[in-house]
Amino acid sequence: MVPRDRTSPTPPPPGVGIIGPGRAGLGLALALAAAGYAVRVHGRRRRSVPRPLSLSVGPPDQPPPWAAEPDVLILAVSDDAIRPLAETLANHAAIRGDQVVLHLSGAQGQEALGPLVRTRAALGSLHPLQTISEPERAAARLKGAWAAVEGMPRAVEAAERLARDLGLRPFRLASNAKPIYHASAVFASNYFVVVEAVAQRLLRHAGLSDAQAWQALRPLVEGTLENLSHEQPAAALTGPVARGDEATIRGHLAALTQDDAFLYRALGNTCDQIWSQNIQLFLEQNVSIFRRRTAKITISLFGLELASHLRKSYNKQTASLRSAE
Repeated sequence: MVPRDRTSPTPPPPGVGIIGPGRAGLGLALALAAAGYAVRVHGRRRRSVPRPLSLSVGPPDQPPPWAAEPDVLILAVSDDAIRPLAETLANHAAIRGDQVVLHLSGAQGQEALGPLVRTRAALGSLHPLQTISEPERAAARLKGAWAAVEGMPRAVEAAERLARDLGLRPFRLASNAKPIYHASAVFASNYFVVVEAVAQRLLRHAGLSDAQAWQALRPLVEGTLENLSHEQPAAALTGPVARGDEATIRGHLAALTQDDAFLYRALGNTCDQIWSQNIQLFLEQNVSIFRRRTAKITISLFGLELASHLRKSYNKQTASLRSAE
């Protein structure tokens, strides 16, 4: 007698509908399709979409005709459009109680889907911590990235499954933590680009063309990213503030416009705070070295007084530790 196979078959991936054929929506749709999901996409205007996707089109005040069919419905629209779209879906009774509705906002939680509470659908959000500038490359870009999920329990479970199937690393957030979480992402990605644009502009003022400036800066940026791939930001920090080069800093400030000097001071102040923490930890680990020393040489360019000889001692010891590794 042949024993029966008692292992339960793996359930097929749920059907997914995506409203919003922008870069994030199309990128996610292509990645899900590549992972074996049946995906539908809906937008307000007819446009070409990459294969194997197809696009349904309808007015913004009408839900997709298929809205009640997929197991998971994802609202891939701008933050300001999430609640109005949720109201449209609720007013047209387009959502079933056993569905999951997610949005992709990094800054908002399930509260943005408030109009859908009466449908009894599971509500939540899924935010991949990755940029999607080219939808066709989304599947590769998402693999290994982290993704914030939050919401009702069933929505969180569905979002985590989607994330894992895309090669993402899901982690749970409380709804009220979304704004500060997203601010972190803006600093890490958007403002990083802004700072590079400022650096490019300053090199143009020094006599280079835009193209030359970026060609000159790219190896420096890539080297910085390489350092960050091995060390945490505080440990990878270098430059005149980290070294305590007061004359260099004063020269920079004198050469900059008022607006650029304001930005330089703000970033320098933060840099100083990071180094204050580094030195405080260093002192705690080496208290016997400095027990009888008094920090008399200070720098106050950025409003914080730090002992420059402590900086140099810290730099010297950390450099020797790195060379010994």
